[in-house]
Amino acid sequence: MEGAAAGAGVSAGTEADPEAELVKLLPFLAPGARADLQAAAVRHVLSADWLQARPRAAGGAGGRCCGHCRPGAGLRPGPGRRRALVNLAADPGLHEPLLAGDPGLPARLLGRALDPQWPWAEEAAAALANLSREPAPCAALMAALAAAEPGDSVLERLVRALCTPGYNARAPLHYLAPLLSNLSQRPAARAFLLDPDRCVVQRLLPLTQYPDSSVRRGGVVGTLRNCCFEHRHHQWLLGPEVDILPFLLLPLAGPEDFSEEEMERLPVDLQYLPPDKQREPDADIRKMLVEAIMLLTATAPGRQQVRDQGAYLVLRELHGWEPESDVRTACEKLIQVLIGDEPECGMENLLEVQVPEDVEQQLQQLDQQEQEQLERELAPEPWVERATPS
Repeated sequence: MEGAAAGAGVSAGTEADPEAELVKLLPFLAPGARADLQAAAVRHVLSADWLQARPRAAGGAGGRCCGHCRPGAGLRPGPGRRRALVNLAADPGLHEPLLAGDPGLPARLLGRALDPQWPWAEEAAAALANLSREPAPCAALMAALAAAEPGDSVLERLVRALCTPGYNARAPLHYLAPLLSNLSQRPAARAFLLDPDRCVVQRLLPLTQYPDSSVRRGGVVGTLRNCCFEHRHHQWLLGPEVDILPFLLLPLAGPEDFSEEEMERLPVDLQYLPPDKQREPDADIRKMLVEAIMLLTATAPGRQQVRDQGAYLVLRELHGWEPESDVRTACEKLIQVLIGDEPECGMENLLEVQVPEDVEQQLQQLDQQEQEQLERELAPEPWVERATPS
């Protein structure tokens, strides 16, 4: 026993430091490492992570039990181990070995995230949100969840938990929103969200102004923006059944005092706002809101509906106030669409216009220049800090 302990770098009678053990595995988890070593390292991390539970001493069973143990049964996960999988999943290069090392991981994480009694459900949701950031892992994750249970059931449970206040009294579940946003990259998820018979989008709309979490607001706005790519649903989204535009405009509005004539052009919810009305404080969310409205203007009827609801007035004031250059640029593009001439016949749907190759290259160069300017102005946030729940 002493020899084994010494071989593991731990003296007899001393419990191994889980953080130190994880650090030793990092070289084997790095992109480019041998696939078999990556898979073995992933299995080791997962076997020691917070997904595993210790049975009660009175239960008579020793050692560790699997991740399907009843939540609350004498769990003793340390803070580092609770975050280990979240931080590993924050690295896109580790998504493939994580999913290959434990194919059942997504379904197990989802079960933890949606368990109303599980105290670390937020970490489970954050790990899933990280795993689904990139298109390829997102597709694999969606397939794994659909294989575990019918896809509609997965999404329905997720939306229900997200939209139910106090669903889990011990975990806020803000990270279910970016998870839903990532899943809405997939056509199947958008089809579920936009099914008129399900009333899903309508349940999400109030969360665009959720006061306690920018993570939740941003995830919901990202979901709505992804749904706006489906131009066949624009009339329904802008119509009375959903009435999405006021929910996108209100976070962008400030305490401006419009004239009576201008005020009458605005939706009722945007009229006579109080003098202490604050705009959405997160620049990324403001940009997504503008992009969602831009998508709704892809068709001629959509452009007319957005114009008729006074969107230009809100965007005009936003542009004059906006401190961030990339959001200001997005706002300018949208304003140009709203006040410019209508496209010629055959070009009315902006999402279906075929752009000539030379023009496409010019646009890509402009986008690259804007991105480089933005990177000079703003220091990027680290992956783990953004992905780890507070």
